[in-house]
Formats: sequence, C-alpha cells, structure tokens
Amino acid sequence: MSNISLNDGEVLEELFDDKKIIQNKKLYRFTSDSILLSRFARAKAGDNVADFCSGSGIVGLHFLCLNGHISGVTLFEMQRSLADMSARTVQFNGFNTVKVVCTRLQDIGREYDDKFSLILCNPPYERGGLENLTYEKAICRKEITITLPEIVEAAYRKLKYGGRFALINRADRLAEVIYLLKARGLEPKRLQFVSGTPGGKPYLIMVESTKGGKPGIELLPTIINAP
Repeated sequence: MSNISLNDGEVLEELFDDKKIIQNKKLYRFTSDSILLSRFARAKAGDNVADFCSGSGIVGLHFLCLNGHISGVTLFEMQRSLADMSARTVQFNGFNTVKVVCTRLQDIGREYDDKFSLILCNPPYERGGLENLTYEKAICRKEITITLPEIVEAAYRKLKYGGRFALINRADRLAEVIYLLKARGLEPKRLQFVSGTPGGKPYLIMVESTKGGKPGIELLPTIINAP
C-alpha cells in the first residue's frame, strides 16, 4: 500500500481484508446495498467489468477483491469529488487493473461501446427533489441527473453481446425494471429479493440480465438484511 493524503472529512474504512477505502463524512457514504450487489453478481474468468454510478468505488472495488480472476474494473462516476476519492483509494491499495472515469453515464464515449462483459450498478433509485439533502448527496440517492431508462440504455450500449448487467433497485419498481430491461434486449436471468426480516416484505431487488439472452429467469432465495 502507498501513502495517501486525506482531505477534510475523509477517513479510511475497511474494504476487504487488509484493503481500505476512502470515505468522506460530508458526502454520500456507501450502504449495505453496495455490498449486497457486489456479492450477488457472478464473475467469470477474464471479465472486463464496469461499475456505473460508482460513487467512492465500493461496488466495483469490493467485487474485484472477491473475484481476483477478472481482468479489470472501470469506475464511472460523475461527481469529481467522489471520482477523486476512488482514484486515491485505487492508488493506496495498488489496484493496477482499475481505471476511474469521471463522466455522466449519458456521456460515456464510444470507445467503450460493446466493451464490457459485466456491468454493475447501484443507482440513485428514489424519485423526488432535494428535500433536506445537499445536492451532492441528493443526486446519489434520487433520479435528478439520470433516470432508470437512461441507465439501462447506457448498459446496453457498453455491454458486449452476451454480457451481463447486475442492478439493484427498490422492490416496488420491479415491474418497471423488468420491462425496461426486456424492452432494450437485456433479458433478466437472475432475480433476488432483499427483506429486512424473515418473512417480511422485500424492500430491494437485485436483477442480473444478459444482452441477447434467451427468456427464462432463476428466482433465488430471499436475502435477509436489515435496512
């Protein structure tokens, strides 16, 4: 691990084993949703992975720690402050197969078309305005700067044929998620609900779809995770 400088409000927190991740107490901090998604997605040897709406990089970096046999990870994040934290986390841990790109998903360049075999995304999945949140936190939680249809479109364009898209979202948006994926040629293949208590009503869904996949979905046992 290399030396790292921390900015005001930043701390080093546990990522995986001896690996650390930079978080800022003043900005959006990752929740258990991110870890659930990184464990839900399945890796294949040599996967070229993208993490959309990557924030501080938790999903993509944790997935890399769990699956060392993948070829690399590209983190896409629009907020410069979060992308900078990701880049310094990458440097600190010596993740030499990770790239950080600061851009809106809608603006990802054509050089990334048909490039990735797996895309992970823990998007902003609440509707509404800023309310009592700062703008920086609000756009991580709410569909202010990007919508679910735009995320699905970006995933379709950047995936290879046969590539997979793993997404987490609110359980009450299940119908919308499935419809948008199928309409864009991303066939849902695995579905898992997340509930806060045994037998409780699910509050999250995780869906893995395949670009150009055949119909047929595997329903996985519900995960119990206190929100």
